[in-house]
Amino acid sequence: MSFQDAIFLYIIIIFSAILHEYAHGWMALREGDPTAKYAGRLTLNPLAHIDWWGTVLMPLILLFAFRFFFGYAKPVPINPNNFRNQRRGLILVSFAGPGANFLVALILGLFVRFYPGLSFASFLAFIVFINIWLALFNLIPVPPLDGSKLLFGFIYGRGGRTVEFLRGAGSWAGILIALLIAFTFLPYLSQLIFTLITGGRIGIF
Repeated sequence: MSFQDAIFLYIIIIFSAILHEYAHGWMALREGDPTAKYAGRLTLNPLAHIDWWGTVLMPLILLFAFRFFFGYAKPVPINPNNFRNQRRGLILVSFAGPGANFLVALILGLFVRFYPGLSFASFLAFIVFINIWLALFNLIPVPPLDGSKLLFGFIYGRGGRTVEFLRGAGSWAGILIALLIAFTFLPYLSQLIFTLITGGRIGIF
């Protein structure tokens, strides 16, 4: 991976993660929780979402030292006690982030499918693949990822149990399990979805 490729990958993933977090906050506001709004997070300005370790230092060190990427934008704060319906709010807010990534992948993927001759089609294709991968990664049902909150919302998601779950949802063990899944199975599933959307393949392998 060249220096230019690494920087390109970094920019795509970080901005896709920022859109992901913004979508969580936007949906939370629609469901009655203004916490993200009052925290200044309902913006696409990268500075509002940067975690200096998780968004800048760690991913760049991993990318250039080990040719491996892992990073995150600062999670958007939510208070499920403010949701008009806690169970519905938890489900919708949890899915909003991955849903935003899927939406980007679908819109740009259709451009790639129907206008493959565009000079920047390969650029769009890479953005499509990354957003598919990010959405699938966040839907893995292990804490602290969105998939675990979705699962909890469908199974429980009521009253104080929701609040206690969100307070305790997060562990390095869960992240390690998610990374194992992400780098063994997700590339193939991402490639399948990419092919369904664009009608072609991307040279990831």
